[in-house]
Amino acid sequence: MKRFVKRAASMMMVVVLSIGMTATAGAAASKSGMQAKVIDGQVYVNTKDVVKTFGGSGQYDAKSGMYTYKGSANIPKVIEKVSPSVVGIIGKTMESQSGTENDRYNLAHGTGVIIRSNGWIVTNAHVIDELVNPVVVTTDGNTYNITDSFSDPLSDLALIKIEAQSLKPAVFAKASQTSVGETVIAIGTPISFSLRNSATVGVISGLNRGVEASYRLIQTDTAINPGNSGGPLVNLKGEVVGINSMKFSAVGIESMGFSIPVDTVNFVIHQFFKYGTIKRASLGLELEESWSAIVGLPAEDPLTVTGVLSPEAEKAKIKEGDAIYSVAGKRVSSVVDINELLKAYLPGQKVKLLVQTDGDIVTRTLVLADRDSLQDDSDESLLADEEE
Repeated sequence: MKRFVKRAASMMMVVVLSIGMTATAGAAASKSGMQAKVIDGQVYVNTKDVVKTFGGSGQYDAKSGMYTYKGSANIPKVIEKVSPSVVGIIGKTMESQSGTENDRYNLAHGTGVIIRSNGWIVTNAHVIDELVNPVVVTTDGNTYNITDSFSDPLSDLALIKIEAQSLKPAVFAKASQTSVGETVIAIGTPISFSLRNSATVGVISGLNRGVEASYRLIQTDTAINPGNSGGPLVNLKGEVVGINSMKFSAVGIESMGFSIPVDTVNFVIHQFFKYGTIKRASLGLELEESWSAIVGLPAEDPLTVTGVLSPEAEKAKIKEGDAIYSVAGKRVSSVVDINELLKAYLPGQKVKLLVQTDGDIVTRTLVLADRDSLQDDSDESLLADEEE
């Protein structure tokens, strides 16, 4: 049976939350309202919606007729909950190995998030790719060598494995649960490795940002410093909403950090554990964005084909100068739009393209190519040119 609480009780609950949990109430306020019913002049909401909106938990006691609500954890509790799932990663830099002097202090470090209890950890590709013989340090102070690793520079994500058991995996949020204005916490290893599991608090400043990345990013004003890379961005339910990746740093720029959202993280994790690699689909086309898309203006300008890279694209009769308006029925105006869309597809699958060619708007059916194969062919052609 569904139970409802009166509006007066709901308002009282919000006041109580705002005393010790201002951030939680603010995050809930940024979301859509709850469904309600008016009975005898009183407004009632479903208690399940209350928990969904504000977090926490509730329980109805049939004997007393009382509904007890417990608010979601406050910030210190969230940090305490998530910290055991966060690790530090440290190693020598490539430069220190290639130099004439072996400087034992020439180290670099980053952060990682435990995703499997048997030792699998997600971090940034640029963290692992820049370290030599890195080691992982867990919150209990234990140190582990990395026994296996996989790097995906295109998403800037990497998976590493340590020989450990009974680790505490982090809980990942659903992408649809993230909203602008929501309070978030970044946990990581900023500046110095001795500052492991440092926490900073801020809000999500924006979603779906296409900045210097192949996929959309989360923008946050939470302080993200060198060493935070690969660490979690966490909501007030203790769920990871993103993996911290980069920040803009310059005179006059403040609080501009970016995180890889959970849908991209889950995409890479799923692909790796299923295939041992990332099977990334491609249109097999070289595309040019419009001026509006490049500068970030809201526009629906098409992408222009500047090169046909795959036999499948040639077979679909797509040629240079054609304009691509939509892929699989979805309007696209940037390369990031296409990259995001193609996460749902595998090489060899078919999609329909809405194309303008020779002044006509036509539909083309295209077999998706394997992006890695296209890259390998490009590398081989480049090598042949160099040899000539």
